[in-house]
Amino acid sequence: MPRDLLRNMAEEPEVRSPESLDDLLKAMRPEKGDLRVSVEDVLRRVGGRSFPAVILVPAIVLVSPVSGIPGTPTLAGMIVLLCAVQALVGKKHLWLPGFLRRRSVSAARMLRAVEWLRRPAGWMDRHSHNRLRLLVSGPAKPLAYAATALVAVSRPLLELLPFVTSFSAGAVAMVMFGLMTRDGAYALAGYAQGALVYLILLSIWFGIF
Repeated sequence: MPRDLLRNMAEEPEVRSPESLDDLLKAMRPEKGDLRVSVEDVLRRVGGRSFPAVILVPAIVLVSPVSGIPGTPTLAGMIVLLCAVQALVGKKHLWLPGFLRRRSVSAARMLRAVEWLRRPAGWMDRHSHNRLRLLVSGPAKPLAYAATALVAVSRPLLELLPFVTSFSAGAVAMVMFGLMTRDGAYALAGYAQGALVYLILLSIWFGIF
């Protein structure tokens, strides 16, 4: 069995799942001496059991200036899609192939992204509450992951449209943030954004734009 597969299947140390975007940004922040930050590094700090938190990482990265790196939207879309599908089928522990876990960005780029995201993340954390719980609990959870997967599938088509890519990533981030904080208002906003992304895609497809 390949070494990467064995490592992914091994039990990871228990990690406290992030409960806010501030917690998540701390996990994404490069450690002292890091030259690069890989997907593996972030997963190790976030843990593989909190699917909303793991999906939030590539989603908020695409909202930041890091989204300008060629290929990043497609890579992030692959991670989101794999995570969402595993959550849908009831996996308890996340698995990603080695070639995705090894992908990395420079520590300097990641630090700039974290700093850029800090202010909007703080605003979202301060304005999250337990509301509209029906949208983020019980049967609504699979719906959230299915919608996330649907948006992720469109990511390669948006590679040449940076603004729309970031907008679609924002939709995923809103839905997953709603699940993580049990705030259905954010999930509802994410669904609206996701619907708008597909409206834009359909408009382009039919030659309206």
